[in-house]
Amino acid sequence: MTPEKLVEELKKACPTGLKSVVLYGSAAAGDHAGKRSDYNVLVVTEDLGTATLDALSKPAAKWAQAGNPAPLLFTQERLAQATDVFPIELLDIRECHQILHGENLVAELEIDTKNLRLQLEHELRGKLIRLRQAYLLTGGKPKAVADLMVQSLSTFLVLFRAALRLFGDRVPQPKFQALEELAGHLDFDVAVFRQVQELKDGTQKPKDVAVGELFNTYLKTIECVIDAVDAFIHQGE
Repeated sequence: MTPEKLVEELKKACPTGLKSVVLYGSAAAGDHAGKRSDYNVLVVTEDLGTATLDALSKPAAKWAQAGNPAPLLFTQERLAQATDVFPIELLDIRECHQILHGENLVAELEIDTKNLRLQLEHELRGKLIRLRQAYLLTGGKPKAVADLMVQSLSTFLVLFRAALRLFGDRVPQPKFQALEELAGHLDFDVAVFRQVQELKDGTQKPKDVAVGELFNTYLKTIECVIDAVDAFIHQGE
């Protein structure tokens, strides 16, 4: 099911209340990897009562069955109100999106960098706490520890890309390019993340890596970014 087909289904299901359908993520950035990637869409409607939800449920179910996340649902008012609690996600959508239907309601969203810092710190600290908890259950076994890093890598790269926004208004879409730029502002080596990516890609095997040392460096680098976010004071505040 293509995004265009989804739009047609949504228009049939909600002929008068559908205000906007927005494609975001890798597909909007021109980085879609075919069957290995899904499509992300944001849908804005006049209201989100049960009648509207029921009307949208059938196309949403077909969309999910095709391997895509269910659409993000907002009214225009609720979307504007969400910028203080979802600055990471909405900044990414505002910066890189395609309008599939209706009005462009994301381009002018106002997002405060202070709120970005707060969400970043909350997300990074929470993910680090859970990473350490998960490590306790690995027993230090190299394969299990390597899997732990591999499974968490994408999430941390997304958050690090968001952290780069504290130092500039626009950031590159490729996560490792953003990571390199962030390392130019902070004091850490991106090599640890490239090595974890190699484990993820299968170009390196856990048995060929000093997994314990790699994990220790992985933790310290995450802490470095957290400390920078915590200490950051936006110019003009």
